[in-house]
Amino acid sequence: MKEKNEAFVYTYSAKEQEEIKNIREKYAPPINQETNMERLRRLDRSSTKAAAVISLTIGIVSTLLMGVGMCCTMISGWEQYFILGIILGIIGIIGIISAYPIYNRIVRRKREKLAPEIMRLTDELMK
Repeated sequence: MKEKNEAFVYTYSAKEQEEIKNIREKYAPPINQETNMERLRRLDRSSTKAAAVISLTIGIVSTLLMGVGMCCTMISGWEQYFILGIILGIIGIIGIISAYPIYNRIVRRKREKLAPEIMRLTDELMK
């Protein structure tokens, strides 16, 4: 009888293993376990995100309104638009000036609301 010399042969390829791991992660169910540090970072970012969107929107709309007002004041032969242009320009300037205080007020309120949770998370993380 013939004896078979069976040996186990294994070749390791780091690139293949990494590719297999990446493909597997695409199809695996998502793991949504948020660590305390990730939650702390997310809460900190959320305190300014809404305020930034609102104040930028107010600032952009106010700038456009001021621009329309300037255009109305420069139309020659249409004197009835001059007063309207002045009014629109003043409203636009007031909006531009108020965008930053509105941002600060929204951030302050949001931070007051999030303070207990932030303090709890920081106490846990510092232990």
